[in-house]
Amino acid sequence: MFDNFFYALRDAGLRVTMGEWLTFQDAMSQGMCNSSLTEFYYLARMILVKSETDFDKFDMVFESMFKAVSRETEISKNMLQWLDNSEFTEMVAEPERQWLNKVEEIQVDKDDVEEKFKQRLRDQDSEHNGGSHWIGTMGKTSFGNTGGNVGGVRVGGKTGYQSAFSVVGARKYRDFRDDRVMDNRQFQQALRKLRQFSSKLDIPKTELDLDGTIDKTCNHGGLLHIVMEKPRKNAVKLLLLMDSGGTMIPYTTLLNDLFQSVTKTNHFKEVKVYFFHNCIYSNLYKTPECENGDWVDTEWVFRNMDSDYKVIIVGDAAMAPEELYSDTGNYRGPNGGLSGMDWLLQVKRHYKKIVWLNPKMAPGRAPWREAETAIKEVFPMYKLTVSGLNEAMKELVAKR
Repeated sequence: MFDNFFYALRDAGLRVTMGEWLTFQDAMSQGMCNSSLTEFYYLARMILVKSETDFDKFDMVFESMFKAVSRETEISKNMLQWLDNSEFTEMVAEPERQWLNKVEEIQVDKDDVEEKFKQRLRDQDSEHNGGSHWIGTMGKTSFGNTGGNVGGVRVGGKTGYQSAFSVVGARKYRDFRDDRVMDNRQFQQALRKLRQFSSKLDIPKTELDLDGTIDKTCNHGGLLHIVMEKPRKNAVKLLLLMDSGGTMIPYTTLLNDLFQSVTKTNHFKEVKVYFFHNCIYSNLYKTPECENGDWVDTEWVFRNMDSDYKVIIVGDAAMAPEELYSDTGNYRGPNGGLSGMDWLLQVKRHYKKIVWLNPKMAPGRAPWREAETAIKEVFPMYKLTVSGLNEAMKELVAKR
């Protein structure tokens, strides 16, 4: 089973090395997990997982590999409903609070509590509140929530005294993963990394570096040496082109979050946003509704937004082949005598740095998604996740 555990971790994307695995084996051989599944879990995670972004992946592999154990502590829907009783949430008695505040150290037999918990799960058939035996709320039992016991198993509810040594089914680290399609909070976090843009731009040093000037002047015996530095004001100009409507409708909230994050951030000198449907043609729309006539000419964008703009294209690249290759493939507006692919190539010729972000990118070359595969040959394409956005930003600032 342990060898399968290693391969399952690798298959899930965790970069577990042979050295780390041998260290883990050595730690187990020395009895460092004390025949406890809980201590085995923490020992494995401590040695084998390098980043908190992988904690959720590890938890899912661990649960899958040791499901025979996890089934013994599986919580039924009825049980969770019994424990989700908001009436009792704020009713911890003041004497109990005072008593709990005085507790400095309580010795808990974890194995005994876990065994009793499994037995209660098998036997309990109704809701309990305020008792000292069954899984419930507001009582002194070791199992449940909003009660007065220290050192038990919290099930459901919200954490109170931070005293439980086991929180069943929490998956507390799912929001830390870097392979999830992003939400608004994650966009804000990822976009902070775009501050690196200005420092990496090859722009003239036009501002006086006062500290550097003083330091170099002192080092030369008082002979004045002027030191200049790049402007601190962000000099990055961004052109954001977003696919809207059709197969992108399920990602409307995601695109709105990205739009809000980009347009309200102070990471850029200029931000221009336009929309298209399925593919870029002779016009770009001013609004996500992509209404006929509410557009600007794509060539006007070329003339008014120079080649120094960084370009981020967001879309699922899901379209019929004729929409990409036919000069009449744009069924919502004019083509301007060129196919969608021709227009994409024009974009590539005009701008130095372009990336494509795809919320549902297929792995590798996907023959069932011909358009996506073709567009990957034109632009570097990344999945619209935290890690994907980070990789795209590295591509935009690379000097090559």
